[in-house]
Amino acid sequence: MEMFLIRALQLVLALTILVFLHEGGHFLFSKLFGVRVNKFYVFFDYKFRLFSTYSNWWRRFRGKEPVKKNSEGEYEYDGTEYGIGWIPLGGYCQIEGMIDETQHDVTKLQEAPKPYEFRGKPCWQRLLIMLGGVMVNFFLALIIYSAVLYTWGEDYIAMKDMTMGLKFNDKAKELGFRDGDVLLGTNLGDFREFSADVFRDLTEASSVNIIRDGKPLSLPISEELNLLEMLQSNPVFARPLVPCDIDSVFADSPAAKAGLVKGDRIVALNGKPIDSWNEMSYQLGILDDCMTAARSSADSLKLRSTVIVAEHKDKSLDTLKMTLTPDLKLGVIKTEVHNYYTPTHVSYSLLESIPAGSAYGINVLGGYVSDLKYVFTSDGAKSLGGFGAIGSLFPPMWDWMLFWKMTAFLSIILAFMNLLPIPALDGGHVLFLLYEMITRRKPSDKFLLVAQYAGMILLFALMILANLNDVLRFFGIL
Repeated sequence: MEMFLIRALQLVLALTILVFLHEGGHFLFSKLFGVRVNKFYVFFDYKFRLFSTYSNWWRRFRGKEPVKKNSEGEYEYDGTEYGIGWIPLGGYCQIEGMIDETQHDVTKLQEAPKPYEFRGKPCWQRLLIMLGGVMVNFFLALIIYSAVLYTWGEDYIAMKDMTMGLKFNDKAKELGFRDGDVLLGTNLGDFREFSADVFRDLTEASSVNIIRDGKPLSLPISEELNLLEMLQSNPVFARPLVPCDIDSVFADSPAAKAGLVKGDRIVALNGKPIDSWNEMSYQLGILDDCMTAARSSADSLKLRSTVIVAEHKDKSLDTLKMTLTPDLKLGVIKTEVHNYYTPTHVSYSLLESIPAGSAYGINVLGGYVSDLKYVFTSDGAKSLGGFGAIGSLFPPMWDWMLFWKMTAFLSIILAFMNLLPIPALDGGHVLFLLYEMITRRKPSDKFLLVAQYAGMILLFALMILANLNDVLRFFGIL
C-alpha cells in the first residue's frame, strides 16, 4: 500500500507541474497578444472547486489599469479566475472566443469577434497561442534532463562491460544468439547501455557484433524483427544474464526455513537447471500457470512444494525442500545487474549539461515517435496504458533523480501527443490554422464546434481503452 501511495503521489505531482506549465504556455501567448483568459485551472472543476480567486495581476504586471473601455465606451473588468479543481486528470485555460471544450455559450459565436477574443486575432498569433503549451513542455523536458545531468551526472553499465552477457529467449536463439553472448553493437553503430535502444537498433540492423567465448563475431540478422514482439514475449527477446545468487533472506520465509543463506546460488528447481534469475522467473511463471488449474488446496500445496538445489560459497551442493508462499515467493532479495558490474559515471559541467541534456531528450523523443507505429496494430492497442501504467513507471521509493527523469519523459510525451492532428488537441487546432493560412479561408465556427466534440469523443474512447487495459492487466486477463 505504501508503494502504491508513493507512486500515486509522484504521478499527481508530475502531472500537476506539467499541466500547470502547459496551460501556462497558452496563457502567456494569449496575454502577450491581448487575448482575454477567463479561467486558468489546474485539475478539472466539474460542479465545484477546491480553490479559486479572481485577479488582474497581468495588467498590473504590465503597468496598466485593471479596467478598460470597450468599443461602446463602457468599462469592463478583464481579470482571470485562477483555481484548483478536484479531478486530478488535467487542467485547462479558458481563452475568450476560442472554440474548445471549455466554451459553453455557443451563442457568442454568432456575434462579431471582439478585439480581445481569440478568433479576432491574426492567424499567426492564434497559431503561437495554440503551440505555446507544446513548446513549454518540449523545452521543459530538455531543461529537466540538463538539470539532472548537471546535478547527479550519469551512471550506466556499458554493454561491453557486461562480461556475463545476455540471456535470450527461444526466438533469439533461432536467429543464432546464445546465452552469454556479449552484444557490442550492430552495423549501424555501437551499443552504449542495455535499454530499449538496443531492441530498436536490432529491428533496423542487418548484422550484430558480439563476443562469444571471448572471441569477436559478426552475426547476421536473417529476418525482420518486431520491437513490440521482442518486448512483449515472455521471456523477452534478451535481458542481462544475472546469476541466481541470493542477496539476503527474509526471516521465517520459505527460503530461511529451508536453510538458504546470503551468498547461496540456486542451480536447479524441480529438476530444471537454473543458470540465472531470468530462468528462475521463467520457471516460476510456468508454475504459476499450473496453479491456475489447481482444483483444491491440496493440489495448490503440491505445486508449491518444490525441490531446490543450492550451491554454497564453498561450491558444495545441497538439495533442499521448500514450500513456496501462495504467490510463489521464496522470501529472498535477488541480486541485480549492478551487483556484478562497476557502472560508468559521467559528470557534466553547467555548459556541458545543456547540449547533453538536449541530445538525451531529442533521443527519447525520437525513440517514442519511432515506436508509435506499433500502436496501430492489435498488439499495440493492447499495450496502451492508462494512469495505472504511467504510475507504475515511477519508482516505488521516492528518488528525486528518477522522479525528475520520469517527469521529463512525460513532458516529452505530452508535447508530442498534443501535436497529433486530432480535434480537441492542440494539434487539431494547429491543423485548422495551417489550413486557414494556406487557403486564406477560415473553417466555419459550426464545423470547428462539431470537430471539437468529435475529437473529445475519440479522446474519451482512447482514455477508456487505455485504463481498461490497466484493469485487465491487474486481473491477469490481458
